[in-house]
Amino acid sequence: MDLKEYLKQKCQLVDQALERYLPDANELPASLHSAMRYSVFAGGKRVRPVLMLAASEAVGGSADAVMPAACAMEMIHTYSLIHDDLPAMDNDDFRRGNPTNHKVYGEATAILAGDALLTEAFILLSNGTGGDPAARLRVIQEIAVASGSRGMVGGQVVDMESEGRHDVDLATLSYIHTHKTGALIRASVRCGAILGAATEEQFKSLTRYADAIGLAFQIADDILDVEGTTEELGKDAGSDQARGKATYPALMGLEASKARAHELVEIALDALATFDERAEPLRAIASYIVKRKS
Repeated sequence: MDLKEYLKQKCQLVDQALERYLPDANELPASLHSAMRYSVFAGGKRVRPVLMLAASEAVGGSADAVMPAACAMEMIHTYSLIHDDLPAMDNDDFRRGNPTNHKVYGEATAILAGDALLTEAFILLSNGTGGDPAARLRVIQEIAVASGSRGMVGGQVVDMESEGRHDVDLATLSYIHTHKTGALIRASVRCGAILGAATEEQFKSLTRYADAIGLAFQIADDILDVEGTTEELGKDAGSDQARGKATYPALMGLEASKARAHELVEIALDALATFDERAEPLRAIASYIVKRKS
């Protein structure tokens, strides 16, 4: 399949929906709504919403029913990036080739823009997620857990606590990656499956797929931080090493990290063995994860 064209089409649909769902930049408080939109439309790849749409399609669901939840997931992901870039955390000046939110709007507004995006996501989930009420509740629970202290936020905390330490083991590193990055990717795929009315067996298979690509995605990010350029990444290359972050290349070496990422892609593809051609986008995305340059 032509993954580039598939991603382009899905990203356009997601962007059109986000344009509808987000508050207008002129609506009061205009500075806050402008800051929210600035980061949401700063050029993201929309990996998480696209995965949700693709997972639903793989089990026979429709994109329309999934779109509100897919957009909510992108809002949550964007909020996490705004906060991740703050001086109190990673202190980054650039994100996706643009000045980070706090560099444009100030730290206070950036914090509040992230808070507002997280809240807006759950407004959208409670108002507009497709499926029956039980499926809607299940999706809200899935995304809430993935976003909180047992998911993304928990992974972020352990990531910060591990900076500069030389005693970080593989179990701790795996915890960081599967929570900080993997939790939202896992939830994206599982929510697509839920809203697409997957069977229990399909749901389990898609969960195995998601767990594998979630970890592969972050290992690939670790590798890109070493091998990529600032222009390719849209942020400072080598920043992980400069901060003493716990990464796979730092712990295992570059070649072993690449081998592990490719192994995880094979695990992901194997999890889709019983799916038909409707899962082809998911297969292509798994391979794309370790080949991307940004």
